Amino acid sequence: MFAIFIAAGWPIWFLLLTSIVTVALIIERFIALKQNKIIPPGLLMDVLNLHQNQQVTPEVLAKLKTNSPFGQILAVGLQNAGASRDVLKSAVEEVGRHVTHRLSRFLNTLGTIASAAPLMGLFGTVVGMIEIFGATGGATGSTNVAQLGHGISVALYNTGFAILIAIPALIAYRYFRGKVDDLVIEMEQQAIRLIDVIQGSRK
Repeated sequence: MFAIFIAAGWPIWFLLLTSIVTVALIIERFIALKQNKIIPPGLLMDVLNLHQNQQVTPEVLAKLKTNSPFGQILAVGLQNAGASRDVLKSAVEEVGRHVTHRLSRFLNTLGTIASAAPLMGLFGTVVGMIEIFGATGGATGSTNVAQLGHGISVALYNTGFAILIAIPALIAYRYFRGKVDDLVIEMEQQAIRLIDVIQGSRK
């Protein structure tokens, strides 16, 4: 394996670093975006029961905020339970935007890698082509076979490795983007249900 990287020339090391970052980001997002961690099952029903039984205390709100991203949204809803519907909805939406931003963490980086990796591979290809041209047509008209072979290796290895990085990065980016959208929609629906219950209990 190490011999392949040597044959691919110095441009491959940038791609190797990029591949490590890509794998790390994919693993981190897989762990961070588990639905049970974002929207714990049964959390909304527990919160509704606490509200209907008038058991919402500062301690409960503090615990709810640290429970999960969705818990932060529910906590803000309970804190503004006495406000008008517009104020309550605005407070929930504001926190929801912050939560959405945190859920989207590193996704732009993955998207950038998916777009930039082929360009990095192209750079390696150009370096390889320069070596190929340098190996042919010298002052004596002879061909340096070793340099020619190395130039071809640099060009092909960098192109292939770049594509190998870009494809999973693009797939992961689109997958996580869709997952974040699904989570946001689910949180919105449950938050609206909380608002409806709070408003209904005041009538």
